[in-house]
Parts: sequence; structure tokens; C-alpha cells
Amino acid sequence: MLKFIKHHLDTIAGVGIYPVISFLLFFGFFLVMLVWLRKVGRPHIEHMAALPLNTDQLSHAPIDHAH
Repeated sequence: MLKFIKHHLDTIAGVGIYPVISFLLFFGFFLVMLVWLRKVGRPHIEHMAALPLNTDQLSHAPIDHAH
């Protein structure tokens, strides 16, 4: 089955650029997430981690966790 796909891909002009673009998009997204993770504060991470566990607390007060 792979030979059928490979044959069709060989007929497309410039098909070699698609893996490079895919890698760059993946790596770029990974780097953006890494930078965001380093930039966001620990209180925000702890607040987000505790959200599924806080089902008993029904407070709608805003929490200052963006700093």
C-alpha cells in the first residue's frame, strides 16, 4: 500500500517542502508553549491544577492568578 502512496507523492511537484513545513510548525508551536510555560507564574499553574479538585467550592469571585 505504501508504494501506491509513494508513487502518487512522487508525481507532485515540490512535495519535499511539506515535511519541512510540518516540522517547522510543530517545533514553532512547541517553542511558543515552552516560552509561555516559563513566563506564566506559579500561582496560575497551581490554580489551574486545582480546578478539577475544587468542586465543593462554588465561589465566583475573581482570583488574581495572572501575575
